[in-house]
Amino acid sequence: MPPTELFESEARRRGYRRVAGLDEAGRGPLAGPVAAAAVILPRRCVLPALNDSKLLGERERDRLYAQIMARAVGVGLGVADSGEFDRLNILEATRLAMRRAVAALHPVPDYLLLDAVALPDVPAPQRPIIKGDGLSVSIAAASIIAKVSRDRLMRKAHLRYPQYAFDVHKGYPTPDHLRLLAQYGPCEIHRRSFRPVSDFCRAVRHE
Repeated sequence: MPPTELFESEARRRGYRRVAGLDEAGRGPLAGPVAAAAVILPRRCVLPALNDSKLLGERERDRLYAQIMARAVGVGLGVADSGEFDRLNILEATRLAMRRAVAALHPVPDYLLLDAVALPDVPAPQRPIIKGDGLSVSIAAASIIAKVSRDRLMRKAHLRYPQYAFDVHKGYPTPDHLRLLAQYGPCEIHRRSFRPVSDFCRAVRHE
């Protein structure tokens, strides 16, 4: 069953008018940022094939990205880079990116629907939903904006560091990425707090 407006409609029945969905992309990679998006969709916004971005191919995500950007009431994007990942941790870096997405969203939302993660220091009322990107249309839309935006950032990173093929694996720990990491060592955007990047860093220091 595709995502529905159930959670958005429930919030509107309680008097909220600017209901934003939030989601992120890039918690698991060994390199690059985590990107978060906040999206307010209009009521009864029909986006055929809208779903959790992980269930869609690249072409379908790109098509939906363009439709969401054209039809959304507002879209905000936030990023936490690899250095912030290393200073904080996965959860706090993700929350930082999400707070930045909310801050970048106009109009200001009065209610937040989030994919599992809560933002305790954001004053807006909110509801974390387990697997929300497959249940809520606005969270699903945010997952697509976050994923496509992060993929584009990793393609730009590929222009700076072509030896790592970031345009192909987007920083995820694929066999090819691990092979290239072993061959060239970590670059500036690798997350040094993540294994096996930390192992390679220690190996370089002891050479």
